[in-house]
Amino acid sequence: MAEPDAHHRRRAQGALETRVLGALHEARGPVTAGWVRDHLAAGLAYTTVMTVLGRLLAKNAVTRRREGRSFVWLPAADEAGLAALKMRRVLDGEQDRHAVLASFITALPEGDERLLRALLEPGDD
Repeated sequence: MAEPDAHHRRRAQGALETRVLGALHEARGPVTAGWVRDHLAAGLAYTTVMTVLGRLLAKNAVTRRREGRSFVWLPAADEAGLAALKMRRVLDGEQDRHAVLASFITALPEGDERLLRALLEPGDD
């Protein structure tokens, strides 16, 4: 029974990472971890926000710089990068990546499928 709990916890952490990134995008500038915590208004502990920011930093999803005695945080990607991170989180949470990707591709509208194929073709930038 430990498996489903671990799976649920991974998804919950990914969802929190997405919410923290969303807050950083809404900030439109560098903010402190305290600002992120207050902005999310989810009753999160400061240490939880710092842990999430640290994980995002290790994944190169955010950057930080020292200002005075603390750090300020910024998203490393634009909104398209945030959407891509959300998509990757969903994919990472599934066991059969091949099946998920195949299902995703076949469910795309024709124009999106053509765009994806063009992006995957070598030599076309």
